[in-house]
Amino acid sequence: MLQVEDLHAGYGASEVLTGTTLTVKQGTLVALIGANGAGKTTTMRAISGGLKPSRGKVRLNGQEVQGLDASRIARLGLAHSPEGRKVFGPLSVEDNLLLGAYSRLPRFFGFQTRAQADLDRVYELFPKLKERTKQAAGTLSGGEQQMLAIGRALMARPKVMLLDEPSMGLAPVIVQEVFRTIRRLKEEGITLLLVEQFAKSALEVADYAYVMERGRIAVEGTPAELARNERVIAAYLG
Repeated sequence: MLQVEDLHAGYGASEVLTGTTLTVKQGTLVALIGANGAGKTTTMRAISGGLKPSRGKVRLNGQEVQGLDASRIARLGLAHSPEGRKVFGPLSVEDNLLLGAYSRLPRFFGFQTRAQADLDRVYELFPKLKERTKQAAGTLSGGEQQMLAIGRALMARPKVMLLDEPSMGLAPVIVQEVFRTIRRLKEEGITLLLVEQFAKSALEVADYAYVMERGRIAVEGTPAELARNERVIAAYLG
């Protein structure tokens, strides 16, 4: 479903990704873990079109998408819930969610009607958002904003969903709630690539995992395999 091959990308003269290769099969959850600065978020941005790769391939459902605009990649079926949530603060919760569906619904007549089933699904996943439909997104708590960011991505009905650091800055009880939702999305068959600072939590939900170091994949395997790897234990699970 998602294939990344020998990906190189960076910022200005600084190359962050130096040959990243990974695969996310349909219906699986793949975790990408690593230290701060390893290149995880840069990988996500290069996949979703927020950053143009200098070299390498990104294939979404068999189609090469590297170098395309983010809006075009979104229309092809990829949704990105970014690091730091990036909600539109002045807009209401519901308007933020509707923006997530913009790439696939009619621009004028019928937009709201056809989006309603997706809104209902998001509100069923996150009841707190339903209580705050008209509230400005910028006034939500950090946990509620993360729920909103995930819900906004789901509104696109993506073929592949990228989740970048969904637990960042959240209280432990909210982190548990977010991971319960991630488990549910996995059970529903959504294809997921997860970047997560808490390696143990990521490996508990993943089908497969990659460890990134200095802009490329250093170790990969099933969660059980990585849990036995001394290098991974020492750096991330100790």
